[in-house]
Amino acid sequence: MSAEPLAAPAVPAPAGRRFTRRPEKWIAGIGVGLAAILQGGFALAVNSATSAEFGESIAPALRSAGIDLAASGDAVEAARTLAAWFGFSLIVVIGLAAIGFFFASRRPRRRSTGWWFLGAGLACLLGTQLVLYPVAFFLFLTAALFAARSPQQGSPS
Repeated sequence: MSAEPLAAPAVPAPAGRRFTRRPEKWIAGIGVGLAAILQGGFALAVNSATSAEFGESIAPALRSAGIDLAASGDAVEAARTLAAWFGFSLIVVIGLAAIGFFFASRRPRRRSTGWWFLGAGLACLLGTQLVLYPVAFFLFLTAALFAARSPQQGSPS
């Protein structure tokens, strides 16, 4: 018997440097962070406010932003429904982006990971009824970078 340890099979190293998706992950992280602050903040503020606080501070702010909930009858109930929709869509955005982050970390060479970020951007855009389109832009930009940047860009052909 020999005392030599079993050697792992030789795996050829990939040519060139390691390919990472660091820019894509940073841009998507900014988008998810902004969505959490804006969507989650709105949902938290509206759902934790009493009717008196809503009438004093939130309703005037919404009116000055161009959102008139008084036309729908009960403004407090309409705002809480909107906040619930924002909260639910935030959960969908975070879930889709988390799957995208997972695949971007585990298999950075796959371009199909961008579809998860595209879905997160669409959930943000449609879930906020087109209000947070600047936030959804970060997620769309991430999906576009997954499609545009390929691992073969740095290697000579």
